[in-house]
Amino acid sequence: MSLARGALLVSAEEYPQLPVELYLARLDQMAEEVKDRLADETAPLVVLQEMLEMLFERRNFRGNRDAYYDPRNSFLNDVLDRGLGIPLTLGIVVLEVGWRLGLPLEGVNFPGHFLVRFKGDAVELLIDPFDGGKLRFADQAQELLDHVYGGMVRLQDAFLRRAGKRDMLARLMTNLKSVYVNVGDHRRALAAVERILLIHPTSRGDNRSRGLLLARLGRRGEAVEQLEAYLTLAPGAADAERIRGMVDSLRSGRPVPVEDTEDP
Repeated sequence: MSLARGALLVSAEEYPQLPVELYLARLDQMAEEVKDRLADETAPLVVLQEMLEMLFERRNFRGNRDAYYDPRNSFLNDVLDRGLGIPLTLGIVVLEVGWRLGLPLEGVNFPGHFLVRFKGDAVELLIDPFDGGKLRFADQAQELLDHVYGGMVRLQDAFLRRAGKRDMLARLMTNLKSVYVNVGDHRRALAAVERILLIHPTSRGDNRSRGLLLARLGRRGEAVEQLEAYLTLAPGAADAERIRGMVDSLRSGRPVPVEDTEDP
């Protein structure tokens, strides 16, 4: 599965006429630019450094600190056009260009801050795409965690676990869902959740989110069906009784309190 193609297909939900192949070719061109400057040099660390200089110095890709929650930061076409993104989308650019260059790269679902890992024969490095491609050794990851969580969270091995392509696409759509929920765009939030469920159909939280968003949109019958599916998946969930009460209200046609449809 092509990660970039998947990310661009997510963008195509917002931009129906998106020329996906054109943007894939842009990634090809960036890889070719690196190859041209390297000539016959193939040492992975040298290739990595040249790629990072191309992306973050010559092409000026950077984290959008001024408007982090702008939905365009989650659309790969916009990231390629504007040079602005969030850690995940900038990481996708690093991965896709690096893979085209034969670099041993993989995504890392670090809490609150997506990273890319270079797995060389002699050294492993963490690449921070949001911070200009800054390189860190794995034992420096606590510093980044402290920056994100103010020293309240200790590093665990699970935080540095490899992220598969499906995981990254699900995280991308989760970001979009959060952005849309925060601005009250329930229709777009629902579309993002439905795409997540295509990847992870048994995700309890996303089944619940879909039901609550359907209720917010007044689609009562579908909301009942979805929330019952959630209760089947998680009969002992902490909010099970509240959800059952909400299902009863939806079935009877009674108004559903606003607080019952919060936190999708």
